[in-house]
Amino acid sequence: MQRTIAAWQEQLGPLLDRVAARQMEDFGRIGAERKVDGSLITACDRWSDETVSQWLQDHFPATGVLSEEGSTQVPQQEWAWVLDPLDGTTNFAYGIPHWTISLALLHRGRPMMGWLEIPPLRQRIIVVQGEGVERNGRRLQPPTDVVTPNACASLCTRSMVVLQRRSGHRFPCKLRMFGVASTNMAGVALGQSLGALEASPKIWDLAAAWLVLEELGCPIEPLAKHPFPAASGAQLATVSYPLLTVAAPSLFPLFRPWAAALRPDNQPPPG
Repeated sequence: MQRTIAAWQEQLGPLLDRVAARQMEDFGRIGAERKVDGSLITACDRWSDETVSQWLQDHFPATGVLSEEGSTQVPQQEWAWVLDPLDGTTNFAYGIPHWTISLALLHRGRPMMGWLEIPPLRQRIIVVQGEGVERNGRRLQPPTDVVTPNACASLCTRSMVVLQRRSGHRFPCKLRMFGVASTNMAGVALGQSLGALEASPKIWDLAAAWLVLEELGCPIEPLAKHPFPAASGAQLATVSYPLLTVAAPSLFPLFRPWAAALRPDNQPPPG
């Protein structure tokens, strides 16, 4: 299962091309329904999940697959795929052209390869442990830690609460919120933002982006349980992994007070 970025591109590229093309065709044309947990799902989510999962099982029969819309239990196999077929379903359903296909390959519970396909932007990010990161075939370099007046950081919807809990303090950067956990995180590694604070990402949201961050030297600080190694047989349907990630260790002091405000033990008393 050890392959180069070029080899993964050759093998998985046609599959991701096909799924991305179908998603672009469906965008703005189909409705959504609400799942038990309150999140949205579309027929395109289901088709994408089934198409990718079945292809992986056909071509890599010795591996398991964990996916948001399929089995949410960590496979027993030594090698396992983690798939979010459409990260950003709310954007997709409401006509906002930003979502991602997130795919990662775990070895003994840790990400070894990651793939972020962003169909509306025609961007493809591939990472292999020890080999680095490429975006559309171009090798990426670690981001800067320079703080400027126009520097950005990203919050997710649920982490916006830190602005209320620290209402007497000014947030250190301009805020951006893309509605897609995987690209909120990866945006730090790509130099788009200095930090990202995610309140409730699931393992399928973060697995590929996690390796992108690691390969480009961007530290990640879990705010609760660490997601890796993912324990074989664990049921992860309702498990979230809040985290802070920054472009460089020097930026932790800037963002840690805001991350601390997100921790459950720092919630204000009721009333």
